[in-house]
Amino acid sequence: MQPSAPSPAPSPESSASPAAPRFDERLTVPGSWWVIVALLALSGGLVTFPLGTVAALGGLIVAGVAAGVAVSSYGSARIRVVAGSLVAGEARVPVSALGAVEVLDEEEARAWRAHKADPRAFMLMRSYVPRAVRIEVTDPADPTPYLYLSSRDPEGLAAAVEAVRGEA
Repeated sequence: MQPSAPSPAPSPESSASPAAPRFDERLTVPGSWWVIVALLALSGGLVTFPLGTVAALGGLIVAGVAAGVAVSSYGSARIRVVAGSLVAGEARVPVSALGAVEVLDEEEARAWRAHKADPRAFMLMRSYVPRAVRIEVTDPADPTPYLYLSSRDPEGLAAAVEAVRGEA
C-alpha cells in the first residue's frame, strides 16, 4: 500500500468550485507496518495451532483482520482544506478562526510534540511523519491555542490555508 500524496496545486477549473479541496492528505501508515500485521496474523495462527488446523486458520484470520483494522484505522487520518475550513481528523475549523501558520522541520516538530507542547492544543500526530505544521487559533471563544498537524507536505498545507484566507 502506497502512502497517499497531497493533492496537486488546484487548476483554474477546480478553484472555481468552493467544495474542491485545496489540500488533501491522508496520513497512511508506512508499508513496514503491514509486515507487522502479517507477523501478528501468523502469531495468531501459531498460538492456536495446538488446538487443530481449523483453529489455527481461525486464529490466523482473526488476528490478521484485527491487526489490519487497527493499522488501517490509525492510518485513515486526513487533513484537508476545503470550503473555507481546515478539516484535520475529527476537527473542523473555519480558516477565518486561524492565525499564523508555522511550518516545522523535524527538530522543531519534535520540540512541539514534547517540551513546548500545550496540553490544550489540538494535536493530530503521527510518529512516522517527522514534519508538521503549527497553526494558531485566534477565535477568542475557543480555548485551543493552536493546532499541531503532522504532514508530509507542510509547505503545501500552509500555502493552502493562506490561499483560502486570502480569498475570504
